Amino acid sequence: MIKTEIYLDGNATSAVLPAAIAAAVDAMGERFGNPSSSHAAGLKAKALLEGVRQRGARLLGVGDGKLLFTSGATEGIQTAVLSALCALRARRAAGEAIGALLVYGATEHKAVPEALAHWNRLLGLDLELRALAVDQDGRHDLAALRALAGRAALVCTMAANNETGVISDLAGIEAVLRDSASAAYWLVDCVQALGKLTLELAGSRIDYAPFSGHKLYAPKGIGMLYVRAGAPFTALMMGGGQEGGMRSGTENMVGIAALGAVLEALEGGATFRSHAELAGVRARLADSLRAALPGVVFNNPFAKALPTTLNFSVPGLASGELMDVFDAAGLRVSAGSACSAKKAAPSYVLDAMGLPAWRSSGAIRLSFGALIDDASVAEACARIVRCGEALRASCLLPSAQAPLPHDGVVQLGVEGECSWLVLDAASRSCVVIDALAEHGERIEQFVRCQQYRVRAVLASAAGAAKPANPARPDGRAVLAAALADHMDGGAVDAFGWPAGAAALTLADGSAAEGLALGARTLACARHADGGRSYLLGGDATATATALPADAVRFAFCGHAAQPGLAALLAADTLLCPSRDAHNQFCSSPRALRATPLAAPADTTALQIDAAALAQFLRRHPEALLVDVREPYEYAAAAPTCPNGRAALSVPLSRLAAQLDEWLRGEPRPLVFFCRSGNRSVKAAQCLRRLGYAQAWNLSGGLALVPLAWAA
Repeated sequence: MIKTEIYLDGNATSAVLPAAIAAAVDAMGERFGNPSSSHAAGLKAKALLEGVRQRGARLLGVGDGKLLFTSGATEGIQTAVLSALCALRARRAAGEAIGALLVYGATEHKAVPEALAHWNRLLGLDLELRALAVDQDGRHDLAALRALAGRAALVCTMAANNETGVISDLAGIEAVLRDSASAAYWLVDCVQALGKLTLELAGSRIDYAPFSGHKLYAPKGIGMLYVRAGAPFTALMMGGGQEGGMRSGTENMVGIAALGAVLEALEGGATFRSHAELAGVRARLADSLRAALPGVVFNNPFAKALPTTLNFSVPGLASGELMDVFDAAGLRVSAGSACSAKKAAPSYVLDAMGLPAWRSSGAIRLSFGALIDDASVAEACARIVRCGEALRASCLLPSAQAPLPHDGVVQLGVEGECSWLVLDAASRSCVVIDALAEHGERIEQFVRCQQYRVRAVLASAAGAAKPANPARPDGRAVLAAALADHMDGGAVDAFGWPAGAAALTLADGSAAEGLALGARTLACARHADGGRSYLLGGDATATATALPADAVRFAFCGHAAQPGLAALLAADTLLCPSRDAHNQFCSSPRALRATPLAAPADTTALQIDAAALAQFLRRHPEALLVDVREPYEYAAAAPTCPNGRAALSVPLSRLAAQLDEWLRGEPRPLVFFCRSGNRSVKAAQCLRRLGYAQAWNLSGGLALVPLAWAA
């Protein structure tokens, strides 16, 4: 853990300005009255509310328009869309011609098209939703808008994009709507614009503009909606008639007071850094990324974007890997939009810009607020450098330095399927089993970085690495071709098994062939259904001509319940399947007999929270803390010493090799942890299934531990 985190996800949310916190406390303690009440306490609250409204109106150039307080941008968008569509329905019912299209920017926040679809359906308008294309810089295609404007009933764009920071050409959009004599209403999402762009709303054609306080140092749950004078309005919430009847419900005075403090700071001009200063911060961070991450590509044109946003991708690295290494270093960034970060999907914003798939799926957004200080920037740059070093040491980035040789068994997984690598550091050689096409580039990069000799690239089924998914390319064949210069020469069969391997006898007396991998033997077991398994012997009972069951440490197979396989293995041989639909990593013949593969997972009994860990360690001084984060995360992080205990690094991808040692050694309590607890719980579950009762998981991971844990 890092003692202090550096927050670089300002487009998702921000910290709360100290003055805003003080204003919120004052509103709760001294001015707690209801602004609808006529007594003195209510009048004080009313004065506060209207003072904030007036300040916002001045800053945004509201003029004769209305500015009402909402719970945030989503409510503002809903209200604006409802207002426009209700007006359109009324006009159509009166016999007036209206446009047939609801036009929205292709890079718009999902709240906009979702609101359009929702109210269009509920109001029975049956208008056509049409995405407005953007160019490669992320700006709206004005020619395309010109072609649509005459048929548009409502046009929705944004002032600045939340993922890329790209600033829209609002003047250009307005000119198109004016020149086209379009009668369409115009909604502009101004969430990312507050405090970053100069806005004179009343001087524009904009009908509706929602804002959200938590994007600029106000708390969550407070926002504003601008409504142009004369623009139609339908209240989303009806009740007591607050906000002049435009938004019923007792006002969020705590949020309004806090937002007022932020608006006061903006109006004063001395609190936040200037545009030029923020552009300088972005340049420093960009230079650090270029130095640390070879080949980094920026997905947003700096000249057309907010100075507080960088969006980048790195060839060969997934966004999840970059997120993990940055988070381990105490840098809080995001993969695209925070609202969609949990979804394993490419960025629809970058897709709309026409960027290559690898950039869209591997994108990272780094955004910061206007309060960032130079010391934080310098520390962020230093940590970015450390992230690059960690990625190079793990063979995820090119490096001029020779990495330390890796040894053991490595698992790479995707969507319930696995590729396996068997590595032998002493002989600098390896075998790849059931390589998935998705892992081909990663495995090739690793082999070349390690300068390993590839003894074989094997499949458990002939002709395709994964027969369960016939549409997937043959990962074995593709990888074997890519690594031809690193592979042993000679003929191989349809499974990739080399000709001329030494003869062996397996535990059931059947004949097999063995391949030497350093001091160990990898045997090829043929099954009656045509499939194959590969048995790794590492026990003294193995000989040059026989591989008894007790000598088999690992069995690599298409699936754990492969018929005929159990007769070749000991009860606790680790089964390493290439198809792992239940995300169990490894099993064993004994575990399969005790617990079916599809048994539901109940993790309650193996959870330990951070508060209980100290007491647990006092009761179990022999306990071992195990960090299952990947090597690049471990290298990027400062040492983590919960309660003064050093932790053992056992990456989840290398868990299988360590499982073998733990199962054969003297039992001791093991407490697994990672960033969030999602990966470590899988390690603890795996050990429990294998019969190792003293395995626990740190619930919530490092994200929830006290800072006192930090080294």
